Amino acid sequence: MLDARMPNPAIVIPEAMQALIALNKATRKGGVPDKVLELVHLRASQINGCSACVDSGAKTARKAGNSDDRLIAVSAWRESPYFDEAERAALALTEEATRLADKGEAVPDEVWEAAAKHFDEKGMAAVILTIALTNAFNRLNATTRQPAGQAW
Repeated sequence: MLDARMPNPAIVIPEAMQALIALNKATRKGGVPDKVLELVHLRASQINGCSACVDSGAKTARKAGNSDDRLIAVSAWRESPYFDEAERAALALTEEATRLADKGEAVPDEVWEAAAKHFDEKGMAAVILTIALTNAFNRLNATTRQPAGQAW
């Protein structure tokens, strides 16, 4: 296990953490079930290899009502029977928006359209903001090597 290089930068600058927490609370007002937003957070954190966020994300996803089967299978959601079409669309959008530099088109139209079929504009905003916020937390934690299981 690696030691943290420094505390999470958002802890060092408390106003930053307050802003991130406020943004997270705002995403919950978009009409998307917490259960889905927590899957989005967990999947982006897995892609980014953020052990602290995967650890905390699995715990909050469970608290939001996701079963252990779903948590175990989220990294292989395409081949798993545990997710409905709306969840699959949110997870596909999460993968595309998290891997922006891995391909030519950032988010292909078919991925966008599949998600837009299940979420209205406010719901899409909640999903996209959750993806962006998760990617921010992943970068803060992974860059500073925040260990999994750490209480902030």
